[in-house]
Amino acid sequence: MAKVKTRTFGQVIRDRRRQLDLTQEEVARRINTSTPYIGHLESGKRHPSEKVVTKLADVLGLDRRETFFLANPGAKALLSQQAQTSSSSSAWDEFRKDERLRRIYNITSEEMETLSHVALMGDVRSSRDFVYILNTIRQALGR
Repeated sequence: MAKVKTRTFGQVIRDRRRQLDLTQEEVARRINTSTPYIGHLESGKRHPSEKVVTKLADVLGLDRRETFFLANPGAKALLSQQAQTSSSSSAWDEFRKDERLRRIYNITSEEMETLSHVALMGDVRSSRDFVYILNTIRQALGR
């Protein structure tokens, strides 16, 4: 199977600059930075700020979003992971729909209302966490 070679941020910047027949000095002047800095970006010795990525994308006619992800490959993975997590059902949704669990622990409507507020406070990881929180509340109230 052929190995797919992905180009780095620096390679894309250099190739596009050359396609446009621009020197490093011209690009540096247009984005208000130094010529050596452009060389460092192209060789991968420096990492650009978000502001520099945006300016480079505009000057070189590249898509800002894709250029940002090229400069920050971990960001794309992080965002796709976050999207997968948020698209799956939450622990609160699973707990709320689990009639059997609510019957086993005799959870009242008032307690469900309280737990719904708890769910809004932060990331509860599982239905078992809600049961633990409920039992802690019950114990504190002497129930």
